Amino acid sequence: MSVETLTFGCRLNIVESEALRAHAGADGRDRIVVNTCAVTAEAGRQARKAIRRIAREQPEAEIVVTGCGAEVETQAYAAMPEVARLVGNGEKLRPEGWSAVGTGPGAIMAVRAADPTRVAAIAGHTRAFVPVQNGCDHRCTFCVIPFGRGPSRSVSVVDVIAQVETIVAHGGREVVLTGVDLTAYGRDLSDAPTSLGTLVRAILRAVPDLARLRLSSIDSVEADDDLLAALAEEERLMPHLHLSLQAGDDLILKRMKRRHSRADAIRFCATARRLRPDLVFGADLIAGFPTETEAQFTRSLELVAECGLTHLHVFPYSPRPETPAARMPPVAPQAIRERAARLRAVGAEALRWHLDAQVGRRLPVLAERGGTGRAEDFTPVRLAAEPEPGTLCAVAIVAHDGARLIAA
Repeated sequence: MSVETLTFGCRLNIVESEALRAHAGADGRDRIVVNTCAVTAEAGRQARKAIRRIAREQPEAEIVVTGCGAEVETQAYAAMPEVARLVGNGEKLRPEGWSAVGTGPGAIMAVRAADPTRVAAIAGHTRAFVPVQNGCDHRCTFCVIPFGRGPSRSVSVVDVIAQVETIVAHGGREVVLTGVDLTAYGRDLSDAPTSLGTLVRAILRAVPDLARLRLSSIDSVEADDDLLAALAEEERLMPHLHLSLQAGDDLILKRMKRRHSRADAIRFCATARRLRPDLVFGADLIAGFPTETEAQFTRSLELVAECGLTHLHVFPYSPRPETPAARMPPVAPQAIRERAARLRAVGAEALRWHLDAQVGRRLPVLAERGGTGRAEDFTPVRLAAEPEPGTLCAVAIVAHDGARLIAA
């Protein structure tokens, strides 16, 4: 029996692809599982292109499609002659989803429980991702992911701790908590309501041998007091937060149906940095959202300095069918590309400033493959030697190349 996986999209998909292998191969059949993304229309086009390529290269392969694309673009994938069947996002981590009784895509909005992944490690990854939350109850106007992932739901604290303990027992040094709307964690746990901050505290208390705990993208306006306190007090919680900001202009944020204002974002960054002075911020920003004027875009450019952002993920806006934003007056494609380039340039300058400040310091680094590693603030580091992946080592920073630090 052989199960191959091809994964598109987020960290949640990466770890779920690892977790579904056992269920996908339980019937003893060889198959290729394509775990799709639907965050942009381009993500769907790339996945379908890959499916056609697999079918040409491996004509005997049974190709099964799952992921957000299977939920959001069901008809497009079902119409492909190369695809043998679809498995819904709500079923891909369950044995019945891969059996004859599986219902397929379409039932995700009725799912009310998050399935623990129980993966000890992911091949090719030094950091271990632990999904603690799935789904989203919000309706940002540019996003279809709530319809691919369903409502927000959380993994119990007990199950999360058990997963982290398993990772550490298998030699894992760093764990990343991930989810679709991570800061919504715990609100649905009616038997024991909790929050992301209390979960972080519980993990660090219960698993003292965990060297590093890191968070994936968060919504700053939902960050709870316990999370801010943990940032200030827990050295093993890494000083890096990636923020879902998206824009720096209040009217654009309102049209995106985001829940924070420009002032909220600036205030959060100032508060968090006061509590943890070595904290480094990353952020998602969209360039060229429909109706965005040059003046409104300039406020996104200025937000980089006002929030003190270092690691930017810049997304040129592309319309996602079936979303409200796709029906709004668009920005010209050339202007979108030009604004994205300017935003990336400002981000590159902010990163260089941060890298400059690290030269001459001695930093703890978690070694990855190929002679690279990550500092505590998530800055990439090129190592002089190639220690075993997963090794924590202190290195002297002697230079940088504009994208990563260079150690002696």
